[in-house]
Amino acid sequence: MQSCQPEKETEEKQITHDLTYNHDLDNNDNFSPDGEWLVYDTRTDDGGIAESPRIEKVNVKTGEVKVLFDVKNNGTWGPGAGAVSYSPKENAVVFIHGLENSTQENPYQQWRRTGVIIEDAKPNVPIYMDARDITFPFTPGALRGGTHRHEWSGDGQWIGFTYNDAILKALEDASGVKRNLRTIGVSKKNSSVVVHQDPENVAGQWFSALVVRVVPEPKPGSDEISHAVSDSWIGRNGYRHTDGKMQIARAFLGTVVNKNGKNVPEVFVVDIPNNITLPGEYGPLEGTATDFPMPPKGTVQRRLTYTADSKFPGCSGIVRSSPDGSTLAFLAKDEKGIEQVFLIAPAGGKPTQLTEHESDVSGNLRWHPDGKQVSYIWNGSITLCKTGDAPFQQRFKSLTTPTETAPANVVWAHDGKTFAFNRAVKPQDGKTATIQIFVKNYEAED
Repeated sequence: MQSCQPEKETEEKQITHDLTYNHDLDNNDNFSPDGEWLVYDTRTDDGGIAESPRIEKVNVKTGEVKVLFDVKNNGTWGPGAGAVSYSPKENAVVFIHGLENSTQENPYQQWRRTGVIIEDAKPNVPIYMDARDITFPFTPGALRGGTHRHEWSGDGQWIGFTYNDAILKALEDASGVKRNLRTIGVSKKNSSVVVHQDPENVAGQWFSALVVRVVPEPKPGSDEISHAVSDSWIGRNGYRHTDGKMQIARAFLGTVVNKNGKNVPEVFVVDIPNNITLPGEYGPLEGTATDFPMPPKGTVQRRLTYTADSKFPGCSGIVRSSPDGSTLAFLAKDEKGIEQVFLIAPAGGKPTQLTEHESDVSGNLRWHPDGKQVSYIWNGSITLCKTGDAPFQQRFKSLTTPTETAPANVVWAHDGKTFAFNRAVKPQDGKTATIQIFVKNYEAED
């Protein structure tokens, strides 16, 4: 089976050209609300986000570059700034910022960072989103570690993220028992959180809570999980619940343990209450000296896939929702052991296979904004596949031509007429390749 020819009406265009540093989109929501700008970080290959000194944006049409945020006193140990996303509603971005007191002895870490918002009109004026409080007794609405991969909700009133806990990391170091488990949280733009200020604690302008419960040793064969990642919002405004109401939720991969004791990532959904300030059944929102902050009252965590005991167990890729919230896309192996795109409803049911490629889909799942097709990387190209009942050969096409370096970090403009991606570019002088940003126009078929 061969891919269709790439679209001929436009050519991909490189819009960043400074070969001294990377321009990393990092698989986030990088287009500004009007589609005119792309935001990115300047991380290094070796040091990653810790060595990223700036958050910048580039104009899609002119290539003009503007600096949104310069990190103060940045070094190889941090603080660093990266993994940046635009709000879909406002000219504002959110990104990881390492703690300002990062040093060589106490550097940037998964559990030593926070989320910072910058408004386009106010460069270098940080708004600290999530509060951080590692001093007992802890503070409801604050977290005790580090947030990562921040993502705005469709209405701009929530930000979701993954999280690692500094208190439990310290317990792990002291006991040798694994406690540094990644999980998922959300922040809501409703009230600021004041904490006792010191170099390790940060006051936040948004109220934060963890919404996914993880445990160090899940019971084999159960729905308990030890790891939660690859999360995204479901729909622009949630999904329609069985009671007919719209439900705000996040989809993610949770690692269960199968009956043979092996870890298996499965697709999960967590329904999130509108009010995240009330403690739930498992414990206080702020956590205890020996356990995580716990999900708020009304949070419901549900498993959607059951591949753990199949011939090819496990799911992968960031779980992505269609714009209307009706369908989730994820990666899993088909009956031949080939990685394909599968679809499932947030309410549950049997997954359906979208793609039928003869070699692995390699990731970067994204729904086109029209909600009728999914893009991904296959065979070294950005590929687009329609949903529906037509034969597979008629439903997919390649949007880019394979090159020596494959594309990555695909993102669509809100109107669906332009997409952007990263590609490594090697300079003529033979020096190390750098990550650059490319864009291409796309005219959807009727």
